[in-house]
Amino acid sequence: MRIALAGLAALAVAMGIGRFAFTPILPMMLQDAGLSVAGGGWLASANYLGYFAGALWAGAVRVRAPVAIRAGLAAIALTTLAMALDAGFAAWAALRFAAGVASAWVLVHTSSWCLERLIPLGRPILAGVLFAGVGTGVAVAGLLCVVLMSVHAWSSSAWLLLGVASLAVTAVIWPVFSSPNEKTTQTGAVARWSWAQARLVIAYGAYGFGYIIPATFLPVMAWDVVSDPAIFGWAWPVFGAAAALSTVGVALLSGRHGNRVAWICSHVVMAVGVAAPVFWPGMGGIVLAALCVGGTFVVITMVGLQEARTVVAAEGNTVVAAKGNASASRLMAAMTAAFAAGQIVGPLSVSLLVSAGGGFDAALLFACAALVAGAVLLVRR
Repeated sequence: MRIALAGLAALAVAMGIGRFAFTPILPMMLQDAGLSVAGGGWLASANYLGYFAGALWAGAVRVRAPVAIRAGLAAIALTTLAMALDAGFAAWAALRFAAGVASAWVLVHTSSWCLERLIPLGRPILAGVLFAGVGTGVAVAGLLCVVLMSVHAWSSSAWLLLGVASLAVTAVIWPVFSSPNEKTTQTGAVARWSWAQARLVIAYGAYGFGYIIPATFLPVMAWDVVSDPAIFGWAWPVFGAAAALSTVGVALLSGRHGNRVAWICSHVVMAVGVAAPVFWPGMGGIVLAALCVGGTFVVITMVGLQEARTVVAAEGNTVVAAKGNASASRLMAAMTAAFAAGQIVGPLSVSLLVSAGGGFDAALLFACAALVAGAVLLVRR
């Protein structure tokens, strides 16, 4: 439980703050920092590009996982604090890129390091606790922004408070990620790719594209419907709460039905949520999107990364048997890179559509189709 809770806290900082804090802060920056919706899309894509680069880097570099986790958490805290400075668009883009790199490192290495220790215990609930960190971080960041918007605080205050929180959490869990005798691992130079692995990578990339549009712009979409922050600001905390609670429930169910089935079902539910604002305009569709997308996006991360370990083990040749953990980490890094690539395309498509005078509907429907295609690809033949 100590490892699971430390992993929860690390993922809360890495994903809830390093990756997704920008989402609830974006409406505040649109009001007080002179940022446009198109500019918000470019800043989001800078973060996702960094996440892509970080995933590729994590898949190739030789490093001890505890070192990578600690360095990534420290970098996230510092870049979040720096976002409070009025340094201009270029500096913000660089900071969001750096935070994306660090977030990928923390996700890949925390997931691999913790799952290696938790899965042999045969207690699925511990994996649920671990991955609940993403939703917990999202919900806490969203609630903080609701409070700040209700008192008309500036976006710089949000960045400053989240940066301080990141530092505090990092200091508390720092001792857990210490393995002085742990061997350095390399995630890149083991077994060849198989079609079974490639299917996971492609489906995970479709998931990255499918969820990222509502995950980036959900508060802005709610703001277009209701201007009162006491109402639209709750879209993101609902998203995060659904993400945190769903991982624990699905962890128990996946033990009975398998990670692959849970992944396929999550794609379908997410597709419904992504399309909901198109067919049900207003806050009703946005709340449904928050519940469906928020309730599945961390579940897919949880079951997807565990499925990577299952596929590597099932292929069991002598190389994988000897270096199974490194091979699983390599596959996790590749899936994370594909996920990040999908995220880069998503906000850019919205920025281009908004700049051309369009809206979110076309991008949401295309994202829905990508999720359905990913679910079909995952079906065993």
